[in-house]
Amino acid sequence: MTSSLDLSGAMWIKSTHSDGNGGNCIEWAPVFAPLGVISVRDSKDPQGPALVFSAEAFAAFVAGVKNGERRLTARTPETPPPSSFGRGVSSAPLL
Repeated sequence: MTSSLDLSGAMWIKSTHSDGNGGNCIEWAPVFAPLGVISVRDSKDPQGPALVFSAEAFAAFVAGVKNGERRLTARTPETPPPSSFGRGVSSAPLL
């Protein structure tokens, strides 16, 4: 069974690490954070999809990026992610 979050009225906050030139920007919606859910999206495509992480999965991802364990590059079907990547992640299209 799949459930979805209604993020249509969510307030989105741009990352403080965004470069300010309109590129490499993500936003997050704190509305579901108290429930342990982190929603992120590409600020250049606000009508596009959002990714929804459990707080634990997002914290592990951020820690991995900070430690150099995750590469932020596009992947192809020939290069699938490691088996631990994406645990606790789902897609939630904006309604």
